[in-house]
Amino acid sequence: MSAAATPGAADERLARLSAAAALPRLDAARLMALAPDFGALPFETALQRECVALRDEAGALWLAVSDPFDHDLLDGLGARLAEPFTTAIARREDVAACLARHEGELRRAGGLLEERAAGESGETVEDLSLRRISADASPVVKLVNSTLYDALKQGASDIHLESVPGGLVVKYRIDGVLSRVGGVNGADLAEQAISRLKVMAELDIAERRVPQDGRFKAQTAGREIDFRVSIMPSIHGEDAVLRVLDKEHLSREMSGLTLESLGFDADTGAELRRLASEPYGMLLVTGPTGSGKTTTLYAVLGETNSGLDKIVTIEDPVEYQLGGVLQIPVNEKKGLTFARGLRSILRHDPDKIMVGEIRDGETAEIAVQAALTGHLVYTTVHANNVFDVIGRFVHMGIDPHNLVAALNGVVAQRLVRVNCPHCSVPVTPDERLVDDSRLVDSHRFAFRAGRGCDQCRGTGYRGRRAVAEVLRLDDELRELIVARAPVRSVREQARRRGFRDLREALVAMVAAGQTTLEELNRVTRHG
Repeated sequence: MSAAATPGAADERLARLSAAAALPRLDAARLMALAPDFGALPFETALQRECVALRDEAGALWLAVSDPFDHDLLDGLGARLAEPFTTAIARREDVAACLARHEGELRRAGGLLEERAAGESGETVEDLSLRRISADASPVVKLVNSTLYDALKQGASDIHLESVPGGLVVKYRIDGVLSRVGGVNGADLAEQAISRLKVMAELDIAERRVPQDGRFKAQTAGREIDFRVSIMPSIHGEDAVLRVLDKEHLSREMSGLTLESLGFDADTGAELRRLASEPYGMLLVTGPTGSGKTTTLYAVLGETNSGLDKIVTIEDPVEYQLGGVLQIPVNEKKGLTFARGLRSILRHDPDKIMVGEIRDGETAEIAVQAALTGHLVYTTVHANNVFDVIGRFVHMGIDPHNLVAALNGVVAQRLVRVNCPHCSVPVTPDERLVDDSRLVDSHRFAFRAGRGCDQCRGTGYRGRRAVAEVLRLDDELRELIVARAPVRSVREQARRRGFRDLREALVAMVAAGQTTLEELNRVTRHG
């Protein structure tokens, strides 16, 4: 061991830094004696920035840093911490040891990532334990693993790494909205981070001109998390998007999942149940990617599964696991497409069939025929509203007579962020925003909005709920559709039957103070 590497030399360097910066220092013993406060400074931030917030015996807040001259770090943390604190200097190794020491406690309390022996599952699984991240010598590996760790802790559904001139921007999609959480300075480090992701996903690191798709797994709280990776070339390098799929966690959430727990109001839930309880026909759920269509269908299946019917699903991928239901994953590489699988399902004596998505005319035709021959078919399709769905099927070559004969109803849904219950307060929105939103009787609305707090990560929103429009077909609507009547005529007839569109449902939420005008206009068209 060289003199520079001895503990005495390290202590001398710490003393010199302390004197130069005019800051107190915390040795290893004192650092371990104080209690980390991960509420004041989240663990993922402490891990990435190599610092830690601590409480002394009197309850005062300390911030231990390894580089007292990193003014960007100190300024950023100073703005983030909500109370006065004392900055102190500690060795980088001592900070890492402090964080690693509390790994077990954090894991038990918050269900954080933990280590599992390699080779148990028979395939390569990335280890993202706190101890492993702290011990990683490579800054690239530490950067990537801590980013994944942070995203899982925050509950992100997607991770975006965007190449920009001179570095990389990191964003998380939380509650359906992207937010920037950090960045990487240096084009070389950014390129190495993307290459690291390629290695994890078993992609070609030398290929930078065409898109690539892959996947890898990571360990978390005794279960495996799937990451789907999409690499896309850009003018500044390459961008990466990682979709986070925690199937086991979602499957556990399925126990007790109901339409009410998804946020549907009583009237919408009752109408959905009526459509889902028909003896045969087709129930279509439509909306953009990530609007909760599959979750709604699983809630319907869970509520209507009495054990008396044979229920078969075909999905890409199987997102939830349901007891008593035959679930088939699409495998296009092996020739198992939606259309081929659906044909086989019809020979399996099903009563209810769920088709994960209608993607082509062949699948649509088979699904319609199944609904016409005595089966109850649940499925999804991408469209903006319940009236656009008809045109989508006609465009796929489906005969309108067969479609309306098979179709029981259409549901179009969105997921909308709701106000944080911890920090929402009554507000008076801008008059121009009220006018642009075309509200009627807005003086009766109980406008509320979140101010931003630790519970909602400063966004003012916490969680999402489903909101939907439901079109139940009757003979008059079927006649209009077969006659290829204008959409306006079909809509007017539906309104005479009590139809309420998505925007009207969301306006009711705004009026009740459940969400904001900004969210209303983000999710739906102004009129």
